[in-house]
Parts: sequence; structure tokens; C-alpha cells
Amino acid sequence: MSRRCIITGRGALTGNKVSHAQNKTKRRFLPNIQETSIYSETLSRWVKLRVSTRGLRTVEHMGGLDAYLTQTAKTKLDPELRPLKAELEKVQAAKAA
Repeated sequence: MSRRCIITGRGALTGNKVSHAQNKTKRRFLPNIQETSIYSETLSRWVKLRVSTRGLRTVEHMGGLDAYLTQTAKTKLDPELRPLKAELEKVQAAKAA
């Protein structure tokens, strides 16, 4: 499983661990990925996502999962979220009609 955030796209970075003697050893900087469930009010169900804590704050700042998906362009979404956005738009269209 990749260490990549589904919202922000942040992944692992590489760098050097530098000792006091200036010995350099390769290391990885991993993002703080959490598997969390976010409630979709439109779909009336919980959606399980692997997001970074920064991505989770982004979703909450935009007003929840539904607001994030409707405000974000389909081309900017992760391919895993595109079917969810389509499902959300379908349900919203059915409620509006």
C-alpha cells in the first residue's frame, strides 16, 4: 500500500540522516497517513479514505466531504475519488428533481 494521501497527493520524500560526524545515510520522510471514515450526508453513509492529517483538515475546512467533492474539479481529484464524486452528483440531481 502506497504512503500517499488521496486528498493532497503528498507522498514519501527522501533525504539524508546526518550524524554528528557528518556521515550521510539515506532515509525516508513519510507523511502522516491515517485511515479514516468520513460521513457523506448526501450519500447517507461513511466513506473510508486514506488521508494525511493535512488532507483531513482541508476536507473539514471546505465544509465536509460532500462540499470538498462538489467544489473540486474532476481532473484535480484522485482517480479513486472520481466514482464517489459521480455518485454524489447523481444523488444530488435526483434530490433536486
